[in-house]
Amino acid sequence: KHGGTLLYEWLLERAKSLGIHGGSAFRAIAGYGRHGRLHEQQFFELAGEVPVLIEFLVDDNEADRLLALLRAEGVDLFYARLPARYGSSMEAV
Repeated sequence: KHGGTLLYEWLLERAKSLGIHGGSAFRAIAGYGRHGRLHEQQFFELAGEVPVLIEFLVDDNEADRLLALLRAEGVDLFYARLPARYGSSMEAV
């Protein structure tokens, strides 16, 4: 959580306020991260205890602004920054 809000909700809202055009959050069934602790979804799951992937398709400037926001807010997240081609199937190639 961040400021009483689930982190993925907070980040999606903040990205939207920065003018990022879209983002998605995906809940995992199970996973582990850099600390090696396995998190699995149970029938009675505590909010915020299962892994969540938050994804944005952004240009370099937008990525830099998102990362600067995380640093300024003291949020420590693992991220991957990969080149991507994106567009709409209705646009001319």
